[in-house]
Amino acid sequence: MKKVLAALAVVVIVGALAWEFSPKFQELRSGHETRPTLTTKQPGPVAPPVLQSLNPVLSRVSPAVVNVSVEGTAQAPANPLLQDPFFRHFFGNPPPQQQERHTKSVGSGVIIDARNGYILTNNHVIADADHIQVTLTDRRELDATLVGTDPEIDIAVLKVDAHDLTAMPIGDSDKLKIGDFVIALGNPFGIGQAATLGIVSALGRSGLGIEGYEDFIQTDASINPGNSGGALIDQTGQLVGINTAILSGSGGNIGIGFAIPADMAIRTARQIIKYGGVQRGQIGVMIQDLTPELADAMGIDTNDGALVSDVVPGSPAEKAGIKAGDVITAIDGKSVTGGADLRNHVGLMRPGREVTLDIYRAGNKTSVTLKLGEQTASAASGSVSERFRGLSLGPIPDDDPLSGEVKGVYVQSVDPGSEAARSGLQEGDIIVGANRQPVTDMDDLKQAAAAVKGHPLLLQVRRGDASIFLAMR
Repeated sequence: MKKVLAALAVVVIVGALAWEFSPKFQELRSGHETRPTLTTKQPGPVAPPVLQSLNPVLSRVSPAVVNVSVEGTAQAPANPLLQDPFFRHFFGNPPPQQQERHTKSVGSGVIIDARNGYILTNNHVIADADHIQVTLTDRRELDATLVGTDPEIDIAVLKVDAHDLTAMPIGDSDKLKIGDFVIALGNPFGIGQAATLGIVSALGRSGLGIEGYEDFIQTDASINPGNSGGALIDQTGQLVGINTAILSGSGGNIGIGFAIPADMAIRTARQIIKYGGVQRGQIGVMIQDLTPELADAMGIDTNDGALVSDVVPGSPAEKAGIKAGDVITAIDGKSVTGGADLRNHVGLMRPGREVTLDIYRAGNKTSVTLKLGEQTASAASGSVSERFRGLSLGPIPDDDPLSGEVKGVYVQSVDPGSEAARSGLQEGDIIVGANRQPVTDMDDLKQAAAAVKGHPLLLQVRRGDASIFLAMR
C-alpha cells in the first residue's frame, strides 16, 4: 500500500511540474491568454508610400532646366483721354499714336537635345522677343535663337550653340495616373531655379480657354510666374510635362497648375525642328461629346467617343464614308474620350498621314481609313492663330444657303471661353471683311490680321441675311 501511495505521489508531482512550466500556465499567470486564430481573413491597411530624398534625381536632371530671359518691344496703348468723346470734341479725332515700350520677362526652358542645343519652352514666354538669353545651372549665359513656335499649344523651340549640355530624359505622359508624384522645376518669379513636389490632380483638362489645343495635366505642385516653360518630371526624373499656366486670382500659386503633356509637346517640337513650323491634319467633321443620354438613345454601350454632328462636303471624312451620327471611339488604336480628345489627336498629325478610325454606326462597330487633309487655319499662320485661337475656319460649305452668293471664310466651330467667342463670333458665321478690306479666302484674312497690331481687328460678318461688325482683340 505504501508503494502505491508513493507512486501516486510521484505522478502528481511530475504532473504539477509539467503544468507549471507549460505555455498555457505561463499565459494564465501573466494575465495574457492567446486567443484562437480567426479563420476569416481581414485585409490589412495599405502602407503609405515612403518618400525618400529626391536630391539624387534633382541633381541629375536640374542641369537640363534653364532660365529664359527675354527683352522685346511692345506697343503702348494710346492716350486713354482720346477715347473719351468729351475730349475728342475739343481735340478732334487724331489718328491713334502708338508708342513702343521696352519689355523684359523671365521664364524657364528644358533642354531636349544636348548635341544640337534645342530647348523647349512656352510660346508666351518668348512672344515679341527681340533678344533671348538662357542661363544654365553652371551660370553660363547663352544667346538663343528662335527656331519656331506653335501658339495653338503654346510651345516654342530655341537653339543655343554650346557644349557640355545636359538633356532631359523624356518620359511617357500617357502612363501618368491621378495621384502620381510629380516635381515642377523652373524659375519662379525670376529668383532662380527651384523644385516643388506635388501630385497629379487630374488628367485631360480641356475647355479652359487657355490654348487652342488643350489636354492639360493638372497638378498641385507649386507653379508660379516664371515657371512657365519649365519641366514637370516624375520621381524617376523623366519629363512628363511642360509647365504652362496657373489658375489664380492673385497671380500666385493656389495649388491649381497646368502642364502640357510631354507627348504633345515633344511631337510638336519635332515638327518645328524638322519643318520650321507646324501643319495640322483634319478629317472634316463637326464633333461633339457623347453624353450618357445620347449613348442610351443611340444604343451604344459606351460613354466615350466623339459624336459626328456634321460632315464637311468634299472632306476626307466624306470621301471615307463617315456620316452624321457616327461615333468615333478610337484613332489608330488610341481611345477617344470626347470631342476635344479627337481634335487633339488629329491636330498633332501632319496632313497626308493615313489613319484608321474606329466608329459606332447604328449600334454596330466598324472602321474606316482615310488620309488627313490640311487645316485651312493652321498654327503656322502666325497672327491668325493668335487672333483666332479657339476658332476653326475653312471654306464656305456647298450646302450653306450663302454658298455661291458671298465670298469669305466660314466659321466651322468656336470654343467656349475663347477670345473668338467673347467677340461674338458664332458657328456658321461667314467673315466677309477684315480691317475694312474684303476677305475672300484665308490669305486675305491672314494679311488683314498681320497688318493690325496692338488694336482690335474689325471683322465684317454675314450671319444669315444680316451683316454685322465685330471687334476681335
